[in-house]
Amino acid sequence: MTQTIAPAEIRLHPVIVPPHPQWPILNADEKQAIKARIKALLKARNAVLVAHYYTDGDLQELAEETGGCVSDSLEMARFGAQQEATTLVVCGVRFMGETAKILNPEKRILMPDLDATCSLDEGCPADEFSAYCDQYPDHTVVVYANTSARVKARADWVVTSGIALPIVEHLAARGEKIIWAPDKHLGHYVQKLTGADMLFWNGACVVHEEFKSVALERVRRLHPDAAVLVHPESPEAVIEQADVVGSTTALIKAVVEMDNSEFIVATDGGIFHKMKQLAPHKKLIEAPTAGEGATCESCAHCPWMGMNALQNLLQVLERENNEILIDPDIRELAVKPIQRMLDFARSRQK
Repeated sequence: MTQTIAPAEIRLHPVIVPPHPQWPILNADEKQAIKARIKALLKARNAVLVAHYYTDGDLQELAEETGGCVSDSLEMARFGAQQEATTLVVCGVRFMGETAKILNPEKRILMPDLDATCSLDEGCPADEFSAYCDQYPDHTVVVYANTSARVKARADWVVTSGIALPIVEHLAARGEKIIWAPDKHLGHYVQKLTGADMLFWNGACVVHEEFKSVALERVRRLHPDAAVLVHPESPEAVIEQADVVGSTTALIKAVVEMDNSEFIVATDGGIFHKMKQLAPHKKLIEAPTAGEGATCESCAHCPWMGMNALQNLLQVLERENNEILIDPDIRELAVKPIQRMLDFARSRQK
């Protein structure tokens, strides 16, 4: 039996979405000079650079050029654990830096901007979420990776979009009832496929929630041979039109491996950089967001991801500030559900 939370119990925490940062446009010489300085400082600081797929293309290229990595949030943290470097510079949003610190407590974790957060994280305050969980002591608490260290510390499991389905399926097979947070769209997608008994926190990603199903239908008619790629943080009516539903890594893989020459992509536009790198001959089309005559908060790109740029990356390496620090007691609790997920993933590979 599935369970949906009663309307009176739904938590909706207001999230203030910042405007997209306006960075000065650099000419080729200026950009090259900044990159050269960053490369020298990474070496001098014994630091490695990791960048998320949603960050600016210049940062992604720089990470790869300097022996770092470009990946999803969990792989960013795992990559850091495999490096001898004593400093990990994370280009992404705050929960990614926190996850890196949780898994690499002995390393120094720096970020270009500590205010770069996430609507899912912001919409799930730890105190409110913990109080909500206390009302259902017989439920297993499963939280998405897009949450703060304190929320992870309250959880039994942490999941990514790539492993959420098998983990919830595993828990449902054991008869466990689940509290899911914070993304309601991903949660409902998982519930629909697993039949799990789930209660939902009312959170959403400001980027993915703005993809519109009616507008997507129109784009599909204009491009009938295009495959539709959708991240599961999107609304159900958008997911229902997808040829592939998956994580950032899965969507990139689909562009590379599928025979289609055109793809309509419903996720953050930052992913196009890696897709174009790996499949330059494929045509990529942005899925529509706010619709005709409307405004949008994100316009298919996370404003917090946009807080990462070459300029403040250079600045944080020069000043060695913006360090991610986590209370050791919180870290000790938060690492357990993350490690549980990693162990589960490892067991599936055997």
